[in-house]
Amino acid sequence: MANIHNMGRIDRGVRVIIGVGLLGLYGALASPWKYFTLIGLFLIATAMTGSCPVYSLMGRKTVPSDKP
Repeated sequence: MANIHNMGRIDRGVRVIIGVGLLGLYGALASPWKYFTLIGLFLIATAMTGSCPVYSLMGRKTVPSDKP
């Protein structure tokens, strides 16, 4: 089975930090802008799964390869 993960540990950690930060702003912002913070849910979800659909479309990987 192919490896579907395309994000490394650092990338995943940064996504969690930014995602939690964005979600924390939800209550502090006015109505039209507060929904922008829900992008944090996408960032956290992709960090938890280790796979980003946007990276897949671009052909990008931040996970280290097993090859020397």
